[in-house]
Amino acid sequence: MTNIVITAAKRTPVGSFLGAFASLPAHELGRIAIEAALAQAGVSPDDVDEVILGQVLTAGQGQNPARQAAVNAGIPVDRTAFGVNQVCGSGLRAVALAAQAIQTGDAKIMVAGGQESMSMSGHAQFLRGGTKMGNISLTDTMVNDGLTDAFNGYHMGITAENLAEKYQITREDQDRFAVASQNKAEAARAEGRFTDEIAPVTIKGRKGDTVVDQDEYIRTGATIEAMAGLRPAFKKDGTVTAANASGLNDGAAAIVLMSEEEATKRGATVLGRIASWATCGVDPSIMGIGPAPASRKALEKAGWSIGDLDLIEANEAFAAQALSVGKELGWDADKVNVNGGAIAIGHPIGASGARVLTTLLYEMARRDAKKGLVTLCIGGGMGIAMCIAR
Repeated sequence: MTNIVITAAKRTPVGSFLGAFASLPAHELGRIAIEAALAQAGVSPDDVDEVILGQVLTAGQGQNPARQAAVNAGIPVDRTAFGVNQVCGSGLRAVALAAQAIQTGDAKIMVAGGQESMSMSGHAQFLRGGTKMGNISLTDTMVNDGLTDAFNGYHMGITAENLAEKYQITREDQDRFAVASQNKAEAARAEGRFTDEIAPVTIKGRKGDTVVDQDEYIRTGATIEAMAGLRPAFKKDGTVTAANASGLNDGAAAIVLMSEEEATKRGATVLGRIASWATCGVDPSIMGIGPAPASRKALEKAGWSIGDLDLIEANEAFAAQALSVGKELGWDADKVNVNGGAIAIGHPIGASGARVLTTLLYEMARRDAKKGLVTLCIGGGMGIAMCIAR
């Protein structure tokens, strides 16, 4: 089988909800990430066969936002692009689809990743049939399409509450985990550990340009005491709060993939090889446990065990969710999200799969790690995982 390698990975900073990137559509963030990744790889846009980008919130964003990002990044118009919506797994699934395209001989060089602007997600109403009388309500497409379980009709936060009950994870456990994530991310940002993976974003304004080159969402000086004072967010007697859950965020990430043979021919630097990937379905009411069976499946395909892993990037949708997966898999917590996770950095849903992969690749290089795993839970009851070798 053809070995697929990653020769570049870049991401924008992660913006806060209605923060620095509030005026930028997802496809503009995607363009920036694509341009930066191609520059890092030393690949001309003319050499790219196709672009695949994850994105969940596309309502009102214009035809095929992935195509918009690709063309605006200089990819020739005779190439194609399409979007993927597998909720939080979208960005990583896009990378897997790109790898498959190369393995089947349909492409030589692919760009894949994800883009999301939760800030610019729209509100919608159904007026096709007309409204004869009375008030009209609006549907928040971010909440409806991105954050609500379609099978049970409740917020993703309730699925985290379900896991907290099932795996007996306390409020204190969750707050402690969230503080650790914030503290690790704060230290990583201060020490410049995210600098190489980030593509700065220039925002034009009436008073001049503003350059955003650091993650905006990470909190400074997070403490257990401050978190303990927050009320439950989803259930009156619950344990999940705004602080021990991931945020609403904006961002994009792009990965350049090619065959190992093509990389050798080009003299390209290889950040990692895709050893395997897998998806798995679970009960939607406990969707957050999805990374456990997906990771087992990916590890089995790679011929690895959980103990073989040097580093793990597991998307932190909720502290209860992340802790449940850790209990289920029994992994070494010291190897997981060593620079903090989505609770601190943020979770731009369609982009997160590519973001966590990017962060894993750079940390593996920094530590000369040989085996890494990236995994995410997926709304609707799924998980996705990918094994990376160096």
